[in-house]
Amino acid sequence: MRTNPEKLKLAVALAALLLVAAQDPRDIRTGWEIPTLSYADQPYVVLTDDGAWLCALTTGTGHEGAPGQNVATMRSTDRGRTWSAPVFVEPAGGPESSYAVLLKVPTGRIYIFYNHNTDNVREIPLDRGPGLPPGICRRVDSLGYFVLKYSDDGGRSWSDQRYPIPVREMDIDRQNPFQGRIRYFWNVGKPFVHDGAAFVSLHKVGGIGEGFFTRSEGVLLKCRDILSGTDPAQFAWETLPDGDFGLRTPPGGGPIAEEQSYVVLSDGSFYSVYRTIDGYPACAYSRDGGHSWSTPQYVTLPDGRPLKHPRAANFVWKCSNGKYLYWFHNHGGRFIGEHPQRRTIAYEDRNPVWLCGGVEADSPEGKVIRWSQPEIVLYDDDPFVRISYPDLIEDAGEFFLTETQKDIARVHPIQRDLLDGLWSQLTGPRGTAEGLLVSFPTPGGTMPATCPAPTLPALLARDQTRADYGTRDLRSGFTVELAFRLTALSAGQVLLDNRTEDGRGFCLQTTPRGTIEIVLHDGRCDSRWDCDPGLLEVNRRHRLTAIVDGGPKVILFVVDGRLCDGGQARQFGWGRFNPHFRGAAGDVTLRIGPSVQGEILALRVFGRALRVSEVIGSKCRAACRSVRDG
Repeated sequence: MRTNPEKLKLAVALAALLLVAAQDPRDIRTGWEIPTLSYADQPYVVLTDDGAWLCALTTGTGHEGAPGQNVATMRSTDRGRTWSAPVFVEPAGGPESSYAVLLKVPTGRIYIFYNHNTDNVREIPLDRGPGLPPGICRRVDSLGYFVLKYSDDGGRSWSDQRYPIPVREMDIDRQNPFQGRIRYFWNVGKPFVHDGAAFVSLHKVGGIGEGFFTRSEGVLLKCRDILSGTDPAQFAWETLPDGDFGLRTPPGGGPIAEEQSYVVLSDGSFYSVYRTIDGYPACAYSRDGGHSWSTPQYVTLPDGRPLKHPRAANFVWKCSNGKYLYWFHNHGGRFIGEHPQRRTIAYEDRNPVWLCGGVEADSPEGKVIRWSQPEIVLYDDDPFVRISYPDLIEDAGEFFLTETQKDIARVHPIQRDLLDGLWSQLTGPRGTAEGLLVSFPTPGGTMPATCPAPTLPALLARDQTRADYGTRDLRSGFTVELAFRLTALSAGQVLLDNRTEDGRGFCLQTTPRGTIEIVLHDGRCDSRWDCDPGLLEVNRRHRLTAIVDGGPKVILFVVDGRLCDGGQARQFGWGRFNPHFRGAAGDVTLRIGPSVQGEILALRVFGRALRVSEVIGSKCRAACRSVRDG
């Protein structure tokens, strides 16, 4: 069969155009892959003196913790798009080497720190708890010695000799089954330099059992010699904080306090965030270089709400502009902390990934970080995929994230306007009119009862370029903002409705829980999600925004400038909608407040999913304030 070359070129060009149009930079599959054997963990990057990116990661041919696991490094000279062949830090076939972090010192030398099972221990006793029979664990990648090697050629090769780092014994070491003769530990926190010394994070472990680590706490290893010295065998190391205990959970918290991440504030204070199994991330400040720490607290927003987070990496980074970014997963709370199997259930739901922006503020004790409300920065279409162990790279004014799902590691350019929006929440949020389809009241006008329904974007379409004419995911969305005042919260009040007789379209309506839900129906599937309970009050002005985001397929609610997080009512404040939902096209008329006890004060509809930062700066809030009390 003969093929028309011109038609073929046209079809290929059209397919490429459609693919670009449907891409979402938050979709992790759009990233640039970092080569690994199979298992991929902790892809961390430093910039070398010759301008290359040097990435260290843990890889292997099996699953996490399998025998043969090894640390590898590779270089990129095009900012993460392509990579050199991996250089393995340890010989193949030796004991496990794992969980590497990098430090470049002023001399240009690069150090790599990692776990090494030097004594080739092959099994350890399980921490089974009182009354349970003993058991054996044969995963041995988180014990042995914390070691370093160095490179003087930008990571092209590593020293033959491996240098163990002396780590002071503490109470948690003496409580392990070997009374500290064999140490349990690992590290994911990147080193940093302050006041003429290097600081390297370490997470001490007291037992291996349910959830793998059963007790943990964080310490810092401090060394001044490493910044200019040449012989690691002569370096002196100090274990911080002082005393017999590391960074733990807040008072009343659980036994897990691990994966500490650190930044240095402008006044020299240290700030650390870390994971727990309490349903919330913990944080603490040190005002004396790590020798002592404030009583740990759970991370909060400026309005006092604690951020929710499972047992997953939550990292903080300081940017060159003096502001901060924070990676976490925005769900959890008591639904993890009170779960009978919280050590294991807390590992779930690391998708999507959220970022908060941070700025410094003054407190009586010194500088502190104030966090913005979060935005989704990365996701995978498969909700079971777990995205974690990131790094932030800032290069020539551009920002990149690395991440891994334990199988593929990738690099992702991050949209600068997303980051600027996060920081602007704390310095003066800005609204938007981009994509605005409907806006009432008009200047000097009143709210109508109906208006022509806006043409909302389709979320899915048939791909005519595919041989099977299958689905093309447009990754689009829409946003509805309402300002209103209700005289009752009884269920069944319809605030906005474009549904046809057979239910196609969308509506916003009150529920029996005293909330407002959005209902989505395309004639084939039905999805709904509501705002958090307890936020709405009668005879009070409210501004409610429903965001239907067709990238990660989630619905977000923002009520009175506050992103719903589920509070004490549910684990998730955001909900997933049916990935097969085609769109909310309904009736040609949009009905405004058709069965409301009260009044609709303002309405805006956007033909795209707004960011949370844009919602917080919305003009609908001003419209709501401008309406006088009745």
